[in-house]
This record gives sequence, structure tokens and C-alpha cells, in this order.
Amino acid sequence: MTSAGWYLVLILAVVAERIGELVVTQRNAARLRARGGFAAGEAHYPVMVMLHTALLLGAPLEVFLLSRPFVAWLGWPMLALVFATMALRYWAISTLGDRWTTRIFVVPGEPPVVGGPYRWVRHPNYLAVILEVAALPLVHTAWLTAVLGSLANAFVLRARIRAEEAALSEASSYLAELGDRPRFLPGAAKESR
Repeated sequence: MTSAGWYLVLILAVVAERIGELVVTQRNAARLRARGGFAAGEAHYPVMVMLHTALLLGAPLEVFLLSRPFVAWLGWPMLALVFATMALRYWAISTLGDRWTTRIFVVPGEPPVVGGPYRWVRHPNYLAVILEVAALPLVHTAWLTAVLGSLANAFVLRARIRAEEAALSEASSYLAELGDRPRFLPGAAKESR
């Protein structure tokens, strides 16, 4: 099989992973609603879904239509970064447990999660997403998808983080417990709200 064929297998594995995440989201959303939880900040969600769908379609299309080569010095480190982002995402997901969804859900009065990677940063899952959006296309030098996807992702995540932090601050002691932590990088100066 060619490197482009293996890249398509990688993309299809990520698609299968995303479908699994939607199943988990539905289950966890039902549990959160049963505890009085509600979805917040929904305006950005359809755009976020379109962005991730476009990324998973755009990267392999760029590889096949524009004959992007596999460049070992770039592809192998980017593949390792993709796997590292998955590890970070699953660490965040397992730490959140049944509170994790692809949507913003809050349960009024429940304390924020402060363990796992949340000990160091407020948004480890979004850090993983930022890195994955750039790295996954670059595994097979789909640089156009990496650049455009990263720019679009920055706008979507900006809206999502604002909505999430506002909802969590209203419903819990989020800012009191996590407000002194940087959003993405441990040891970084606290980002402005």
C-alpha cells in the first residue's frame, strides 16, 4: 500500500474515533441532564462540527488531489504528535468521566474538575485539539489544510472557550478553583479572560 493509502487508513481511524465520541457524548449528556445539567453556548457547535468534518475530508483530498508526498522528517514527528494529542485528550476525557461531552454541559453546583491534566491547565482537551488540527494534515504534508484548519480552529475555540468559561463560572466555583491556571500551557502566564 502507498503512503497515501496508509494516510487514508489513519484518517478513517480518526473518523471512527469521532463517531465513538459522539456515542459517548449522547450517553454522558443524558446523565448530565438527569442531574439537572444543561447545554450552554450552542451557537458555535454547528461551526465546530463543520470545521472538524472539513479537516477530515480536506486533508486526504489535499493529499490525493494535489499529490502531496509523505516527507519522513515531517510525517513521522507529526504522527507521533497526533498520538500524543490522543493520549492527552483521553487523559482529559477520563478525568472528566461522565462530565465529558463534545458540547458544553454544566451541572449547577457541581464543583469543577481539578485533577488529572486540569491540575496544570484549564483546557487540556483544547490544547490537544489545537495540536491535532495542525499535526494530522502534516502527517502527509497537507499543509494547506493544516494552515486553514488551524486558523478556523482558533476562531471557533475562542468562541467556545468564552462560552464554556462563562457557563462554568455562572454555575460553579470554576474561576475560584481554576482561574489562576493558564488555559493551555503549564507554566505559561495566565491568559486574559
